[in-house]
Amino acid sequence: MKTVWKKVREPLAQSTLAKKALVNLIALAMKFIDRTNPRVAGSHDPEPVLKAMTPAIAALWHGQHLLAPAMKPRDLKIVAMFSRSADAELNALVAEKMGFGVVRGSGGRESSRGIDKGGARALIALKKTLDSGMNVAMIADIPHGTPRQAGLGIVTLAKLSGRPIVPMAVTTSRRKVLERSWDKTTINLPFGRSALIVGEPVHVPSDADEKLMEEKRREVTAALNAATARAYQLVGGAR
Repeated sequence: MKTVWKKVREPLAQSTLAKKALVNLIALAMKFIDRTNPRVAGSHDPEPVLKAMTPAIAALWHGQHLLAPAMKPRDLKIVAMFSRSADAELNALVAEKMGFGVVRGSGGRESSRGIDKGGARALIALKKTLDSGMNVAMIADIPHGTPRQAGLGIVTLAKLSGRPIVPMAVTTSRRKVLERSWDKTTINLPFGRSALIVGEPVHVPSDADEKLMEEKRREVTAALNAATARAYQLVGGAR
């Protein structure tokens, strides 16, 4: 699948018509998968939770977020961040098709000198979004880093904005895990059951020092992993 995608990615990127057709097809497929996977007992409704904390920062893991756009509450305005890579462009277009606003960047990418310039610009854009009263969605772990370990990007955004990080996890009972992918990307399949879990919010003080930021990063990691484990438990099977 990866080899095939690499071969078709460049032609797709150059063809507006082909790209639009593929985006429409993926969006329809996601809606179909969502509708054929009824929520199990114990799942959460994200709409009242997010409304009570709006504007908030919805946090998900890489590889576990693919169905999330189909579960977005219609009445909530959410801006999602996607990396600037060619692969992420298609994801961003699908999210826009499904009602999300989009910011391009990588807020979790870090180096010995801190978050890179692209990530810093993305965080500034997301802070402005939160300041305007809209929610944002952000993948917590760093692209091609350690999966299911939160980066400092999302914690920094919470510190700068004063808004809570809300861990969220989505899964289905029928799924295909791409075992060779760095994040164990999970492809959700139709005709099963689904679970959506909203974890305990994490608040980061505006005066948090380096030590507290690391503690909050670990807290986000633990909260997201707990939400993910609970979602998988509800539909049956290990994550």
